[in-house]
Amino acid sequence: MKYTSFILPALLACSLSSVAQTQTETFFNITSADNQAQGMAMVLATQMAEQKASVRILLCGPAGQLALKSYEPAALKPRNVTPKQMMAGLIKGGATIEVCALFLPNADKTAADLVEGVAVAKPPEVAAYMTKPGVRAFGF
Repeated sequence: MKYTSFILPALLACSLSSVAQTQTETFFNITSADNQAQGMAMVLATQMAEQKASVRILLCGPAGQLALKSYEPAALKPRNVTPKQMMAGLIKGGATIEVCALFLPNADKTAADLVEGVAVAKPPEVAAYMTKPGVRAFGF
């Protein structure tokens, strides 16, 4: 009985420690054309990355324009930065940013039109990521 009073707390501490060390994985699906919605998605993704979460962003439809070299959205107050600038910061921080597979051919663009650090999503890989246990998904 003496040993159980030591073993049980030790086992509990080990299991809680492994839970605490598990990295949160996030998935942002951004489709909105609204500059503020895009900006808020980038703000929250940045905050999560700063809290050590893994961030993956899929840009589809009108939001795919954020990935184009030729596109420059309006700056947002109060910091006077654009969603595209925030996205660049996420890329530098290691986030995965992709345009959906349908975006480029339907926008008459190619991968050469994308900013550095943005890739074309592969649907089987995105689906596998989205269905992983514990991935937190957000839509904007």
